Order: sequence, then C-alpha cells, then structure tokens
Amino acid sequence: MKKMKKMATMLGSFALIFGLSLSTQAADTKSVLEGAPNFRDIGGYKTKDGRTVKSGLIYRSGEFPRLTDEDVKKLDELGVKTVVNFLEQSEIDFRGRDRVPEGTKEVHLPIAGEVAGEIVDDLIAARKDGDFSTIPVSINPDVHRILVNEGKEPYAKFLQEVITANGEPLTYHCSHGVHRTGTATAILLSILGVPWDTIRDNYLLSNDYRAAENKKRISQLDDLASQNPDVTDRKANHANIEAFYILQGDYIDASYNEIIKEYGSVDAYVREGLGLTPEDIKQLRMVLLE
Repeated sequence: MKKMKKMATMLGSFALIFGLSLSTQAADTKSVLEGAPNFRDIGGYKTKDGRTVKSGLIYRSGEFPRLTDEDVKKLDELGVKTVVNFLEQSEIDFRGRDRVPEGTKEVHLPIAGEVAGEIVDDLIAARKDGDFSTIPVSINPDVHRILVNEGKEPYAKFLQEVITANGEPLTYHCSHGVHRTGTATAILLSILGVPWDTIRDNYLLSNDYRAAENKKRISQLDDLASQNPDVTDRKANHANIEAFYILQGDYIDASYNEIIKEYGSVDAYVREGLGLTPEDIKQLRMVLLE
C-alpha cells in the first residue's frame, strides 16, 4: 500500500510539473503566467461523442493586475484578442486594473446580485483583516449554487463573446480563477459535451496551479487573524480560510445539482436559463471542437 501511495505521489508530481492531469486529457499548458498562476488552456478534453476541445483558443485564469511585462508579451504571442472580466467594480478598485496587450478587447461582465454582492464584500473585508468568520466552509458550494442563478446574464454574454470571437483566442477570469471562472468553464465544457467527471477534474486543477499561491495566502491570512482580537477561534478561522482556497469536488458539483434541480438538465439550463439558441450551440461546437 505504501509503495502504491508513493507511486501515486510521484506520478502526481510529474503531472504537475508538465501541466498535465492524470484523470483527464487536458492540453499541456506551457504558457503559465508568472502573475496569474491559474492561467490555463481549457483545450484537449475529450467529449462524450469522441471529439476533442481545440487547444489555443480559450483560456481560463485569475485576475491580471499582477502580470509582468513578460506575461503581457506571452498573452500577445498567444494571440489573445479578448479578455472577459467577471469581477465587480469594487474588486477592481481594490485589486487593480488588468494588464493586457495593447489593442485587447476588454469585456467587463460583473457577476453581482444581492447575495453574491454580499459575499464579495465579506471576502474583501476578510482578506484585509484575516477574519473569515463570515466565510464558513459551507459557503463554497453555496457560492456555486448562487452563481448558477445570479450569474445567468453575464454567463450568457460571456458565451456570446466566445461566439463573436469565432476562433480568435479569448481568456476569461475572476479573482482567483476558481468560483465564477470555474462555473463559467463548467457551463462551456458542458455545452461542448465534456463529461461532468472531467469537468470536475478541470475545476480541481486549480489546487495544483495555485498551490504556491494558496500556501502563501493562507499563511498571510493566518498571520492577520493572529493579530485581530475579533478572531476568537483561530482553529475554526483557519479551517474557513483553507476551505476557501483549497477546492473540493462537491463545490463545483453544487452548480450541477442546482441546474438539475431548477431546470432538469444542463441543456435546458443553457437554452432556457441562458437563452442560447440551437444555432448558438452549433456555432460553439463547430468552432471549438475538432
């Protein structure tokens, strides 16, 4: 048993080094950006009918304010023409504007709503003082349930941007490239026919790509919490911080479960909830699949 675990660990390290997933067939992401560690190609995945999501067209990511000059150059070399930003204006004001190549089309599609807005405000406050008492473990799957409904309009517009791009490289992001971006990715890959188990694996890859960043942020927030007299239960607060940064499969599964509960199927959600036409869906599949 110990030998098997050791081998699994070695294989996992190999996969991380080369940008691969053992449980999926994702494309090798060689263009990782220093200032956006969760930037990655969503191409390379197999669909249920045996086709493959094209690589080099759609990239998911975290925010871009910390991109280096070399990162901006890489985006330009990748041919990225459109950047879709799901952040609310208050987050942009707090975290800074994106750095992108000159001439890039920037599309701001904030995912707001009463509940989502409250969570964003709570997160901004928590990141300043380390008090995650308002960000319990249960909030993570709840966020994905909320996004299915409150994010319908921006997600629909995002998909229209993908259609408009018509094969020109596009990237989309929120803050960490996890919740809002993860849900957007799940929706898009579902439309393309990628199995849900594979979509879940893609979601969990954020734990690999953000491993160093997560470790750093959790440590920083623990330090802030230790200096905050309002944080009376350090152990529970740490659990809340860690749960927010280290993803679990049931987080993104909550999106799927909510869709099934409200619409009966992902196809119905795409048609009725997001308003995509059969022609829209056909266009997405024609451009993004091979």
